[in-house]
This record gives sequence, structure tokens and C-alpha cells, in this order.
Amino acid sequence: MTEYYKDTLANGLRLVTVEMPHLHSVEMVCHVGVGGRHEQADKAGISHFLEHMLFRGTADYPTGLALESAFEALGGTVNAATDGETTCYHSRLHPDHVAEGAALFASLLRRSLLKDIDIERRIIVEEALEDVNESGEEINPDNLTSRLIWPKHPLSLPTVGTHDSVQGLTCDDLRQHLDTWYTPGNVVVAVAGRVTRRQALDAVDAAFGDWHARSVPSALPAPPSHDRGPLAVWTRDASSQIHLQLAYRVPGRRDSRTPALRLLRRILSGSSARLMVRLREQLGLTYHAEANLGLYDDCGLFSIDLAVAPSSLMQALQELLQMLEDLRRTPAGEDELERVVRAFVYEQEFSLDQADSRAGRFGWGELVGYPLTLAEECRQVQALTAAQVRDVAAELFDPKALALAFVGPFNKRQRKAVEKRLAGFTR
Repeated sequence: MTEYYKDTLANGLRLVTVEMPHLHSVEMVCHVGVGGRHEQADKAGISHFLEHMLFRGTADYPTGLALESAFEALGGTVNAATDGETTCYHSRLHPDHVAEGAALFASLLRRSLLKDIDIERRIIVEEALEDVNESGEEINPDNLTSRLIWPKHPLSLPTVGTHDSVQGLTCDDLRQHLDTWYTPGNVVVAVAGRVTRRQALDAVDAAFGDWHARSVPSALPAPPSHDRGPLAVWTRDASSQIHLQLAYRVPGRRDSRTPALRLLRRILSGSSARLMVRLREQLGLTYHAEANLGLYDDCGLFSIDLAVAPSSLMQALQELLQMLEDLRRTPAGEDELERVVRAFVYEQEFSLDQADSRAGRFGWGELVGYPLTLAEECRQVQALTAAQVRDVAAELFDPKALALAFVGPFNKRQRKAVEKRLAGFTR
């Protein structure tokens, strides 16, 4: 079965179409190849700021309310998100209005007015305040471990930016960023739902076909891996729990070890997986714990997050370190591996019913040069043995590559005890 179709307009813009004739809606997603890693420190957050500003009105819809009302008239609610490498804009549409939806997205991306910058700046500053304490110190564990793993690199900067960088951005900065990165060859439009390939191509060509192409700069390569760990950062915060993140830098999404990392995440994370069974059900140390895998083109991050009472910090850390060592030394049992592989495959199969998931996955994959079909991803995972997964854990979960963030009401005694334990973890 063809999972999706790909067409390329004369100007280089790519279109991905997923025909799902049994549905009663269409999902349209516009992926742009720009995010946090394309920024310098003094302009940190500009991609995210620009994403917000595009909703402030266009030449065709002079206010944000007029633009959003136009999307709602087609059955949708437009939204957007920015990450380290990409920005995406998406909305559900009625199948009878795919052409109008494409025209609306073209207006959004191509003819923004970039007005009301100071109002939007205040909104973004409020968003950024969620990641700092009352003293202005960073308390987002993702941002804290990123600084340890990618020091002095754009990937170490928060996607939302810093207070100083956001305050310093001007309309000229935003316009230059828009003109640099928003160009046909750096955009993929994905359409999934009750639509044919022909209908999607006609609609997107009419809306975007006269857009003139420009070349875009290259992202700064990821810095070399450190081998000085475990490295830890501590930030006091007046909360009732200590939030803990353990993070390892891992290879990028194209690496042959990526399928094993996907299984390792599932071995650890889930209601019946190791983190929750041991830390919650058996020991009662936390309400929730999970593992996450974030992959970029040339690097990635495998992390574990949980929150515990201050009195439970050392015990929880001991259990986590032991769990990681067990993964490095002992292959998963046959039943456990079969369970996580089956859950992974079912998850992919379930996504076949979700237009937003398929438009997001395949459009993003084309944009970043990683067009992995569902069938191929399942095949890669099903081909792995427990020993192969163990070998990847042994190689990548190296204590010297570990970064940790502790955020909360810890005391000096706790910090000293944790640092002593971490120093012994490398031996």
C-alpha cells in the first residue's frame, strides 16, 4: 500500500498527500525548516516569535481575528508550534474547502503584516516566565540539561528565547528571518484526509506556485560529545518536590542505533514499564516517571523525568542509576521485549486512522530528509534482538555522557550526598 504521495512544484515546494477517503475531514500542515538551532544567542527565540507574529494579520486578513475567523469558516482552528529544527502550522479543514485552506495558509506564510510586535512580545515574555523562578533563574529541566550537553551552541538555548533576546528583537529582525527561511524549497505542505492527490496538488499549486524560491543557510553542526560526566546543574525552587532529569546525548535520527533507542524508551516508559513499576508501584517514590527520545539531524537526547519529595531524592536516584546499569548489562527478557515491540507496532498501526498524525509525520519526514514509512519503521524494530538493544544501551548510556538537572527545595546535605554518589557512578 502506498502510504503517501509526494509532488514537487516548479519552485521547489514539496507536497505530501495521504488519501484517506473514509474520513470526513482533511488535515493540512505546513512545515518550515527553521527552528531554535538556526539562531544565534542574541536572537534566541526569533523563530518562535515569528511563528506568533504571523497570526497577527496578513495583507488579505488585516487582523488576527479576521484570519482565525476565516479558518473557522472552513471548519478548522489554526495553530502552530516551533521546535529545535522546524516550525509547523496546521488546521483541520472541511473536504469541500481544501483550496480555500491552502490559500489561507499561503496568506499566513507569505503576506504577513508583522504588526503589533510589542503586544506579542508581552505574550511571549509571559510564556517564557513559566520556565524561571521568582529570582529569574532557569527551572525548566529540558533547558538546563541542554546547556550541559550542547554548551555554547544554539541547541542549548530555549526555543522561546531569553528575556533579553526577546526584548531586543525588532520588526526588521523578524522580516529578515522571514525572508531568509520562509521560501518554497524550505517548505513542505502535507494534506491528509478525504482528498485526492490531484485535488491537493491543484490547491497547493494555485496558492503557492508563484512563490519565488531562494536558497537558505545551513544549520550549525552539533558540537562534539563531551566525556566529562556525570555533569549536574542545581536550581533552587520553592516547590514541594524536586524535579529530576537524567539525560544522555545520543546520535541523530539517521543513525543505525535509533530503532534500539526507540525500544529502550518503551522498556522504561509506560504504565507497565520499568520506571513506573519500580518507582511508583513497588516503592511509592513518585506519581509519574517517563523516558523521552528527541532526535535531530545529527544528534539527539534520551531523557528520564520524574518528581519526588526531597526526602526521597537519594533513593530515587539510586534506583534510576541501577536501572540504567541493568539495561547496559542484561538483555531484556523475551516477554518484555515482545510486549514493547508489539506496543510499538500497534501504535504505528493506530496512527493510520489519524489524519493529523500522518500529515505531521510524513510532511516532517520529507522536510528533514527522513521519509521513513510506517512499514519500514516497524520492520526495523521487529528485526532487533534483546542482545542488540542491550549493546546500544551499553554504548550510549555511558556515565561519562550523563547530564542531570535538579530543580526544587534541596539542601546542601542532599546535594553533597548526590554529588558523591554520581562521582562513584563512573567507576
